Amino acid sequence: MISKNQLKFHRQLEMKKYRRQEGLFVAEGPKVVGDLLEAGFEARQIYATKEWIEETGHTDAQEVSEDELRKLSFLQHPQKVVAQIVMKFPTWEQEESASLTRRECVTFSERERHLLLALDGVQDPGNLGTIIRIADWFGISTIYCSEDTADAWNPKVVQATMGSVARVNIIYCNLRELIEKADIPVYGTLLDGNNIYEEELSEEGIIVMGNEGNGISPRIRELITHKLLIPRYHEGAESLNVAIATAITCAEFRRRFH
Repeated sequence: MISKNQLKFHRQLEMKKYRRQEGLFVAEGPKVVGDLLEAGFEARQIYATKEWIEETGHTDAQEVSEDELRKLSFLQHPQKVVAQIVMKFPTWEQEESASLTRRECVTFSERERHLLLALDGVQDPGNLGTIIRIADWFGISTIYCSEDTADAWNPKVVQATMGSVARVNIIYCNLRELIEKADIPVYGTLLDGNNIYEEELSEEGIIVMGNEGNGISPRIRELITHKLLIPRYHEGAESLNVAIATAITCAEFRRRFH
């Protein structure tokens, strides 16, 4: 049986303030929890049904009833297991957040040169989770996020990744500083860009995706070295969802070089 204190502590992790304070995030369901544990993430606490414990052999999990699982879950339909997972830094540093994140940006050019994603103010948790899943699908190992991008460890984001959050490195930083120091092409999808299917692309570079309503911010837009446009073939549609645009863009890069 879970105690009131356990339940209170767990429910607080729905808020970013407490996730950062405790260095924990919540994962739910056999797929997401299983992928995180397999990837080497540590679980501080696992609450699970008897069925899940017997299926997986995780005898260290605390057995809970279906009713208790519903109280713990942030989902409409709980799925056998809820876990408090220890964050891997430097995704979210605690007190040292700003300095460590800036150092990540400064040393960017020393990283292995390959295709990367940068998110400029993506706000919707569902979009962010889907983009992380897209990055995983196309073998993009790192996503750099502006400081005003949604929190990748929001339970809704974690769930939307369907386990991909275990395999994609997510770093929050000063995005302008990152791009200014990058010595590889910087691509961005813009209305005044060139047709992506006709433009010359490279195997390495940063693909910048912008905010759902406003697109790439002016201070980042001026740093884009290659402006791309996903052509519209019918006048009725006003715009593309940022996650869909990310998928189309990543697919075209991968199509060219694989």
